[in-house]
Amino acid sequence: MSVEPTHAELADLGRIRAVADAVLYEGYLLYPYRATSRKNQVRWQFGVLGPEGADIAGIGEDSHLSMNCLLDMHINQSVEKTQAALSIHVRFLQLQQRRTEQVDDHGEYFSVPELRVGAERWFNWDEAVEVECSRTVLLADLVSEASWTVAAEASESIEPVHDQNGKAAGRLVRQRWTVAATISARLEPIAGLYRLSVSIDNQEPVDGLAGKDDAVRRSLLGTHMIIESHDPQVAFVSVIDPPDYAQEAAQQCIQHRCWPVLAGEPGEASAVLGSPIILYDYPEIAGESTGSLFDATEIDEILMLRVLTMTDAEKAEARATDPKAAEIIDRCDAMSPEDLMRLHGTFRDPDPKPPSWNDASDPFAIFNDHDPETGEVMISGTTVRKGSLVRLNPRRRADAQDVFYADQLARVTAVHRDLDDETHVAVVLVDDPAADLHDWYGRYLYFSPDEVVPQ
Repeated sequence: MSVEPTHAELADLGRIRAVADAVLYEGYLLYPYRATSRKNQVRWQFGVLGPEGADIAGIGEDSHLSMNCLLDMHINQSVEKTQAALSIHVRFLQLQQRRTEQVDDHGEYFSVPELRVGAERWFNWDEAVEVECSRTVLLADLVSEASWTVAAEASESIEPVHDQNGKAAGRLVRQRWTVAATISARLEPIAGLYRLSVSIDNQEPVDGLAGKDDAVRRSLLGTHMIIESHDPQVAFVSVIDPPDYAQEAAQQCIQHRCWPVLAGEPGEASAVLGSPIILYDYPEIAGESTGSLFDATEIDEILMLRVLTMTDAEKAEARATDPKAAEIIDRCDAMSPEDLMRLHGTFRDPDPKPPSWNDASDPFAIFNDHDPETGEVMISGTTVRKGSLVRLNPRRRADAQDVFYADQLARVTAVHRDLDDETHVAVVLVDDPAADLHDWYGRYLYFSPDEVVPQ
């Protein structure tokens, strides 16, 4: 059973969708945004759900994507009887092939790799169309698992192209192929909380597909999901940085090609974004960004400056490749020096108010001096200094690689304090065969005091 939420129930998803759109188009165009660029020949990189068996056949990606997230419920009745509901938004791109055709003197159309009419050009190119399928489901219906199908239908359209005299010069033929997937969702109690499991499966069989090109046409591209709660008593709990009471439950969550992060305004717990790329809780688009550049881990200032160095011929080829590429070129050309300066040199503190890790009223009062070799810091009542053993518990760092160090035993090599009075604990991993070599070279891993547990 599904229910339709009222307008008042639906939260403003604008902030979340801005990040979700960046995920949706991650890698859609890679510099220099031209069809002839080798980098642009491999474009569909994240969240690709290929036909079932395409990965085994070697012509496509895995057909399955799934994630586990946690819910903390304070409802006054059993889950089986509650009217509380969740909305699950599945979003992806459907490939749209654009073919260029020219007309001959007899009015017959024939395929060409590039269509030129006056100063305008078009290439054969794989575009993409945004697809979003949403369903609101009662929590009670998720206890026994709910499933449904989402689909984007096949279509073909023709856009005539005329010369300056209005005479037919060619046409652009756009074709899409049907793509469909099954969504499954289940809710179950776990360690005092509830675990929500959601999976997406492309069930198009690989049999009968001609090869890689055929497989990608039947794939869901950039697949991700947004899940929102419509009841203030039903809140999501972070899985990547869980509070102490949720540690046990979080360890029992399994992710496959999709990672849930809390989304929306920092501190809110009414929505999660299930992303095929690794993000942290409450991701957001930088306020200085003037628009998407569709490049993995894009750096706006560098890419925009590089676009401005393109020749007129390169820009013309970029515009002929994809309408979104043309938008990028036009936006960069229109930027003023003041616009570029706004992209340069912005400083952000990723966590201006980190969690308390010391019982002392002044956390730096117990720091002996500024010598990292003899420096020490009190963590949870234990003095940590060079030679101390600690267990790593990465929480708020910006490097996604740190998550692989979780629960590793490490030896402290130094305790540093920077000019901002921030304390940093330098460590080497005990089980690292090259630990002594790293120590000799001075190559350490650095963690804040709230990310290490004295042993």
